[in-house]
Amino acid sequence: MRRPPSAGTHLLPAAPLEDWLRERYFQAETDISSSGVHNYTLGDLRALDPVLLDPAELDRLMFRDGPSLGDERLRAAVAARVRPGPGHAVMTTHGSTEALFLAFGALVRPGDEVVVPGPAYHSLWALAAAAGAVLRTWPLRPENDFVPDPADLRKVLNERTRLVVVNFPHNPTGACVDAQGRAELLELVERSGATLLWDGAFTDLVHDLPRPADPTRDLDRSLSFGTLSKAYGLPGLRVGWCVAPRELLPELVRIRDYLTLSLSPLVERLATVAVEHADTLIAPRLAEARHHRELLLEWADASGGAVECPAPRGGVTAFPRFTGHEDTTDLCERLLSVHGVLAVPGRVFGHPDRMRIGFSCPREELERGLTAITEELVADGRREEPR
Repeated sequence: MRRPPSAGTHLLPAAPLEDWLRERYFQAETDISSSGVHNYTLGDLRALDPVLLDPAELDRLMFRDGPSLGDERLRAAVAARVRPGPGHAVMTTHGSTEALFLAFGALVRPGDEVVVPGPAYHSLWALAAAAGAVLRTWPLRPENDFVPDPADLRKVLNERTRLVVVNFPHNPTGACVDAQGRAELLELVERSGATLLWDGAFTDLVHDLPRPADPTRDLDRSLSFGTLSKAYGLPGLRVGWCVAPRELLPELVRIRDYLTLSLSPLVERLATVAVEHADTLIAPRLAEARHHRELLLEWADASGGAVECPAPRGGVTAFPRFTGHEDTTDLCERLLSVHGVLAVPGRVFGHPDRMRIGFSCPREELERGLTAITEELVADGRREEPR
């Protein structure tokens, strides 16, 4: 007899991005798939704070349960960097995905309308849908290079809108809002009576604009989310945070009591060092990514029209269109099987003629990946030649 799905799990669809990466990530020799900067080591962290991470100091660390809202020193470090509004406080979480899960669980009721960007990372829409929300899409249009248009947001807001979910800089396109766009976004959300959920995973990775200010400074009905996985190069720590209205924190903790309870004290110790030395970790990776972005755009320009690549204004991924391919999945499969190169087909974000390319890997790795793509595009052209 087939076993029924566990309670609630049947409401969550498959995550196409994770399904694509699950095994391939460990098979690849060259990775140009990642949405984060390339990773740091434990030794790199220890060099930042040899006192707090001294082996003798770590030997005294007690493996007890931590506070429900997170370690006080880590929360203070996040708050000092994010500078939330006075009515908000920081809660540390197992990655920003746990924070999103808690927020959707606390705020969404069946039938609520939730505005989500399209395309989007799966957690930004699937968790809302699983909570019973009716999804309305704020389209980021490829014909506009995915630049967010407040007029399109205005069209999908109404009196039933419960939440507006955004992600700027955006994954996978790198699109951003400038200061005027941010102000218009916050004004539209405030007038609608909805609550803003701002996924700030890439806040520290902007190229052509100032670092966007946390929305909780200007909008009471807002939550923001951050992570060490993208700009900090520490995805394996699985640490993130939520900046939420203080009155909402007890409800987030109530839900967390059924999930994770708290973070590991060892992980929070490492995360504290990272956030307290954020600029030291982020600045060199950001500078490197900006150089690599130019390399990627030059490569696309030299493709003779085979690759159309909007310039990402933030983040470390581009989302180019491959003009000779209705679906890049086979191309991505060949990149891995022939060249050992991992990239992400655009179909996992609903745009099959595109590919997500991460450009914050080491330069030689990016060059190998782009060369492999060029070779496969040339091979495709030969296959299409009449015989």
